[in-house]
Amino acid sequence: MGSNRKSPVPPTCCPFPPPRSRLLLAALSLVVTRLSCSSLSVSDIPHIASFFGTKTRYEEVNPHLLRDISSVNRSVLKPPPTEGCTPVHLTAVIRHGSRYPTVKNVRRIQRLSELVRTEASRNSADWLQEIQGRWEMWYTEDMDGQLVMKGREDLRQLAKRLSVLFPSLLSEENLRRISLRSSSKHRCVSSVEAFQEGLHQAWRRGEVQYSHEVDDELMRFFERCRGFVEGVENNRTALVEVEKFKHGEEMDGVRRRMAEKLGLPHQRLTPDLVEAAFFLCSYELSIKSVHSPWCFLFDEKDAKVLEYKSDLKQYWKRAHGHAISSMSSCPLFHHVFRTLDKAGRPRRATDEPPEPASILVGHAETLLPLLALLGFYKDQTPPTASNYHSQHGRSFRSSLIVPYAANVLFVLYDCQRGPRLQLLINESPVRFPGLENEDAPLYRDVRAIYRHLLDGCDFEKECEGRSVGRGPNIEL
Repeated sequence: MGSNRKSPVPPTCCPFPPPRSRLLLAALSLVVTRLSCSSLSVSDIPHIASFFGTKTRYEEVNPHLLRDISSVNRSVLKPPPTEGCTPVHLTAVIRHGSRYPTVKNVRRIQRLSELVRTEASRNSADWLQEIQGRWEMWYTEDMDGQLVMKGREDLRQLAKRLSVLFPSLLSEENLRRISLRSSSKHRCVSSVEAFQEGLHQAWRRGEVQYSHEVDDELMRFFERCRGFVEGVENNRTALVEVEKFKHGEEMDGVRRRMAEKLGLPHQRLTPDLVEAAFFLCSYELSIKSVHSPWCFLFDEKDAKVLEYKSDLKQYWKRAHGHAISSMSSCPLFHHVFRTLDKAGRPRRATDEPPEPASILVGHAETLLPLLALLGFYKDQTPPTASNYHSQHGRSFRSSLIVPYAANVLFVLYDCQRGPRLQLLINESPVRFPGLENEDAPLYRDVRAIYRHLLDGCDFEKECEGRSVGRGPNIEL
């Protein structure tokens, strides 16, 4: 596998100074990054790039963006052609862009790099020589999950594409009527700023005057839900399926194959260090656009096992594994539908026009519970530690659902028969569960499907009323 490999981009290609300096040099860093690090050809992208779970680049979900980052397919908007529909409102729930590793993962990467440099065999493989001789441990703890320049560009480009897709909504004339909210986490605030920069670039306006609101009650609802925190987040049995799989046959196979490639006793590699190497491959790609030598530790079989471990965690913690996980998103669910209700309400000519767009920037753990609540990606058989080999065709793949800059777009149309609602996930149309025959069903039919949630889904009752049993764990 390593014999026909192209020479990797040197680790020094895109130096990233510590965060404080990096923020001061943001504009220059962006130019350097785009000019010197974006030249990785499609053919030299790691073959495992589409299996990184929540650390997957957005381009792996939409590969056409690798050829043209500004490419927009207007045919994804599918209101009935005979009803004279016009979009009147967009609510976009968006995950932050590409980010640095958190402190926990920086420390794991440090331990891994020291182990490989001091104890791994010195064989003739180019990639191993590169790790031991030229690769530099450039990740520092003060990076701690902050947005990288590529992450800012993720959101700028998304904003530009959406302004092309919805020119009447995300227009310069509507600037002061577009609502923007964000989680308080630095990576989300930076992302919502970058989204506004993208809109201003699309409109060819000059300096950006940021006008967003920080709203953790809406975007970090999971922290406030006692039933979730006690029954899932802090429940030691919460990730039982993940723990079983982590120490099971498939993961042990990955660990042994990695140890063999490194010339290490397999006991020296913990599952956490195996995952650290996998994440290193993902970080080098998403941050620097580099085909990292660490990627050559894994083949596609290994990557699918590691992706499944990530999916088990997300399923049992953030999605369908426990009802409280999805019910914790009730505040966001109600906010979205209140906004849509207001935008779709009949108006007199003298009434104020509806809010054209609501942009909500949060985390993977903001989007996954909401999508689970709406009934998406619920396979007939839940993923467990023991059914890996029957889960290859599962719809619940976090790599495809919540990559960096993932987005859930609610598009409300004014049509002859009444308001219609279309949903796009990562800029691709999906159909509402229970309304699979229409791309943009009547809004009243969507409300009927979710009537039980609109009339219920009480955050105080669900989150304060009871603690649940077995449940999951961790933030992205």
